[in-house]
Amino acid sequence: MPGFPYDWSAYLQQLDTEGYVLVTSVFNVKTCQQLISVYSDDTFFRKTISMARHQFGLGEYKYFQYPLPEPVERLRSDLYPLLVPVANEWMERLNSPVRFPQTHPEILARCAEAGQTHPTPLLLRYESGGYNALHQDLYGDVYFPFQALVVLSEAGEEFTGGELVLVEQRPRAQSKVVVLTPRRGDLVIFTTQFRPVRGTRGHYRVTMKHGVSPLHTGLRFALGVIFHDAR
Repeated sequence: MPGFPYDWSAYLQQLDTEGYVLVTSVFNVKTCQQLISVYSDDTFFRKTISMARHQFGLGEYKYFQYPLPEPVERLRSDLYPLLVPVANEWMERLNSPVRFPQTHPEILARCAEAGQTHPTPLLLRYESGGYNALHQDLYGDVYFPFQALVVLSEAGEEFTGGELVLVEQRPRAQSKVVVLTPRRGDLVIFTTQFRPVRGTRGHYRVTMKHGVSPLHTGLRFALGVIFHDAR
């Protein structure tokens, strides 16, 4: 896995103003293929979810158990401190008393105090016709306002359709939709629940949800990275 770009200021600025950002080529092809191969080995996972059974969509995903595979652990721990300044700035704008600690082990300790001890990074698998309904990944009272996704399959070659969909539900206005088609190894960081927007009387919360549009053909694997643990 290559190192992150040296200057993150532009990425963080877009994340701050738009609630999402796409960073290209964070995982190389070999790392993507290695993670896809892990999917068939249940010793890596604590739980398997059938989306159709729970009316979440059509597909399947598996939650990793600790210890996480090295690329997943490194991505989670390296990204977190980059995102903390934006997260805390958002809390300040919204007059929230919540502040997030500087290191990832510290927020996991906060999760544990709240009874949230189960790892949340997951691998997702969609076949033709598969999709993921709009949702938010909270898992408990303690949650970090950003999460990440790395698509492990190549769009346009290994699958078609299956775009990442972000929906911003604006008060007293129609929703705004963003549709992204990350390439294999690309990283998308986006808000877990909301983002602050400046209004005439200060900042207010705008709710955001995410999902995956139906696959037309092929097979799509993706890695989801949530920074907080679950109950």
